[in-house]
Amino acid sequence: MIHLPGTNPLLSRRRFVQGASGALLLAGSWRQVSWGMGAASPAVLTGTEFDLAIGELPVNFTGSQRTAIAVNGQVPAPVLRLRQGDNVTLRVANRTRERSSIHWHGLIVPADMDGVPGLSFPGIAPGETFTYRFKVNQYGTYWYHSHSRFQEQVGLYGPLIIDRRAGERHASDREHVVLLSDWTDVDPEHLYATLKRQSDYFNFGKRTVGDLVADVRTRGLTETLADRRMWGEMRMNPTDILDVGGATYTYLMNGVTPMGNWTALFQRGERVRLRFINGSSMSFFDVRIPGLKITVVAADGQDVEPVTVDEFRLGTAETLDVIVQPDADRAYTLFAQAADRSGYARGTLAPRAGMAAEIPPLEPRQLLTMGDMGMNHGAMAGMEGMEGMEGMEGMDHSAMNHGSEALRHAAPEHGPNVDSLAMQVSSRLDDPGPGLRNSTRRVLTYADLHTLGGPIDHRDPERELELHLTGHMERFVWSFSGQKFSEAEPLRFRHGERLKITLVNDSMMMHPIHLHGMWSEVINESGAFQVRKHTVTVLPAQRVSYLVTADALGRWAYHCHLLYHMEAGMFREVIVAHDGAQP
Repeated sequence: MIHLPGTNPLLSRRRFVQGASGALLLAGSWRQVSWGMGAASPAVLTGTEFDLAIGELPVNFTGSQRTAIAVNGQVPAPVLRLRQGDNVTLRVANRTRERSSIHWHGLIVPADMDGVPGLSFPGIAPGETFTYRFKVNQYGTYWYHSHSRFQEQVGLYGPLIIDRRAGERHASDREHVVLLSDWTDVDPEHLYATLKRQSDYFNFGKRTVGDLVADVRTRGLTETLADRRMWGEMRMNPTDILDVGGATYTYLMNGVTPMGNWTALFQRGERVRLRFINGSSMSFFDVRIPGLKITVVAADGQDVEPVTVDEFRLGTAETLDVIVQPDADRAYTLFAQAADRSGYARGTLAPRAGMAAEIPPLEPRQLLTMGDMGMNHGAMAGMEGMEGMEGMEGMDHSAMNHGSEALRHAAPEHGPNVDSLAMQVSSRLDDPGPGLRNSTRRVLTYADLHTLGGPIDHRDPERELELHLTGHMERFVWSFSGQKFSEAEPLRFRHGERLKITLVNDSMMMHPIHLHGMWSEVINESGAFQVRKHTVTVLPAQRVSYLVTADALGRWAYHCHLLYHMEAGMFREVIVAHDGAQP
């Protein structure tokens, strides 16, 4: 039976038919910028006037035909190549049977051009055309996607690259866009309804009786049973790293399945810029190129001090520009495994078409620890792959039950939408996250990222706001500070004020938080500027602070970029107005 390295042989039939399947056979290039080669090579559109049509498209990624929502008949959508300083016009026609939208993720645009139905505009009705007009005031790697229900999940996403008017600060000989995404044959409405009924339904990595026996052998019966009891009392699962994994998702690289082998070309000795975009709905990817060092030069479109690593984790909606310099006339694998190790996207960097390199096996699934629940943070560094029993002796384990007084008073947020609150949180910008802490490879962290030029605004914050990232895992309810979007009042910022926002993750999952219309300038524990981002990933039991200048009047979205978390309530409206009044 044929199967890819690191995959479940029982899934091999599905993986096998994922051969060269893709959404459309179109090629496009712009100077030396390209999508590379593969089954799907969406066009690259340039200039200042664009006509985009949203419509339905038959696709087949798994051997079963499904219907996607495409832009100009392509999934992923075309690469939009803009130039810093230009005024652009984008006419978006909706040819589907439902309202649609496009949000320009990470672009600083007027509120009425941001593309969030119900906040910045009413959406694009079937048969109508909406015209976006704005000046391009920035440069770098971004992307665009629908902000209408689950359309992003079924194909409405694409890269958005903005060229620096003065030329790239970090020179390269050629570049490629690498867009990562997750596709499912399951209707997103059914997927969401299933998560609401049973939040761990798609977690096929739960611990088994075999794991119990193995743990008893290595850790002893008493410790093993105590560990199982603690997790049981919390009604949580240490394997719950991603809500949906590789048994349900097919991971794509530029719209090409792993066996399709999307290929990017290079010539030996060239400096190759790879613009990585996580355009997935629910997935974190751990990316590496075996045999090559990776020099990171930009994060979320912002140039950073170059830092060389072996691997990086790319959260949903984040972008990262890297430069590699292959010094051998051979192929290299672009390997992006899901954070829960349930599957991967894969492509090839090669001097000639048709080449391939060895695909690394999927690494063992790592377990969440008690440190990820805010317990015993001092021992976290040595707890990776364990359940963090060290230091737990003598603790009243019943206090970990989500209804207990100990957890309920660990933070001010509680109620029917919250089933856990971290007892101890810390900044940990140097923490690569669950599954990567004990890696022998050099893994990028936020502590490694230093945006060039310093903060946009050098003022100290006038006001501080603390928000907790909360959820109820069993009910699949997600919220800010215990309040779902449907229950919460808008957050009000006074136009021009400088704020310090602190996010405290009381859940056991990673959350990529995106504030529309304004930059999030992450600061370290001493309050010094670290990195400017449009999407900030917050790890379990982590406290992250960033500064925001409320310089954009209007109504803005503020949400977790895990699509089903956003729809389940982790969303707030932000109103920026003079004196905090309604705009």
